[in-house]
Amino acid sequence: MSNDSPPKGRPPIRMGSSVMKLSIPQLLGYLWAAPNTLLGIAIGLLLGGRFQRVDGVLEVHGRHVARVLARMIVPAAALTMGHVVFGRDLEALARTRNHERVHVHQYAIWGPFFLPTYLGVSLWLYARGRDGYRDNPFEIQAYAIDDPGCPQSPRPQARSDDGLD
Repeated sequence: MSNDSPPKGRPPIRMGSSVMKLSIPQLLGYLWAAPNTLLGIAIGLLLGGRFQRVDGVLEVHGRHVARVLARMIVPAAALTMGHVVFGRDLEALARTRNHERVHVHQYAIWGPFFLPTYLGVSLWLYARGRDGYRDNPFEIQAYAIDDPGCPQSPRPQARSDDGLD
């Protein structure tokens, strides 16, 4: 038996010259998030982004990616779609990596329902007079794991008794 064979229950995934060893739950997370990941790859290609793989996640940056992120309704240093993370540049990708990996995990759990759920919650919050980004539970979870001193962290604010807290 060679040293390259994966542990039991972890099928090898070959990417270039390296092999990623995934557990069954990890593989299912990749498959469940695949529609969003494929959309992210397509957008990255259309924007002429530069791709790199970091810890099983595709990171994309480039001039056009930076322009799109800067002109969004909520300008962003980075944005996640499935297992693809867009960043304005390499520094932004490094700075936001912990935060965006939380979103990667959320996509692995919610799969194709992540985007409509995230947007629906944001719209619902906005309709109730709250901040659709900073009060979004998906963002609250990501910032809780991210560096609390980060200047992009949500502002502290009193919570209402609406069941979202």
